[in-house]
Amino acid sequence: MADSHAQMTKTTPQQVIISVVAGLLAPLLAIVLIVMLVLSIQEEHKPDTSSEAAQQATAQRIKPVAHLVALDPNAPRVERSGQEVYDAVCASCHGVGALGAPRFESKADWGGRIGQGYNTLVKHAIEGIRQMPARGGDPDLSDIEVARAVVHMTNSAGAKFTAPDPEPAQPAAAAAATAGAPAAPAEAAPAADVKQ
Repeated sequence: MADSHAQMTKTTPQQVIISVVAGLLAPLLAIVLIVMLVLSIQEEHKPDTSSEAAQQATAQRIKPVAHLVALDPNAPRVERSGQEVYDAVCASCHGVGALGAPRFESKADWGGRIGQGYNTLVKHAIEGIRQMPARGGDPDLSDIEVARAVVHMTNSAGAKFTAPDPEPAQPAAAAAATAGAPAAPAEAAPAADVKQ
């Protein structure tokens, strides 16, 4: 049987304070040690910002999304050659034959198309055909630039088309008007001759 007359020992206020501080200090010490461990691990994994590759990666991440170019709408338009138009617009599809496009310098791909004739090829390039959009997807191309690109691509595959030159009718009409004579209408010259 239990002794009902047993007395509990009395605790002093000093003992209570020591036990409360010890009870709070143990978890606090554990938290501080965990934080120090995490910080030491993070210090070891800092990225190397001194190397050239790291600097290039940072520059790539912060580069602008778009590039704004302001063009003067009144500036004279400079027409590009067939090679320049091909490199800027056509090469993405015709360089690899994407979506059934005839590949650059492939006589097999261009053979039947060259047989259709220069005017048909230029018409298809300007208006678009099958998966090819009109003007190769660049609405700013002039008819002459498109024709030059067609000549560049077909001649690389064995055609003998001549690239069209800008029409000199305007300078002749202006010279006639300044001379006081009425300007005669310019005769339409063929855009390109087929030499086979």
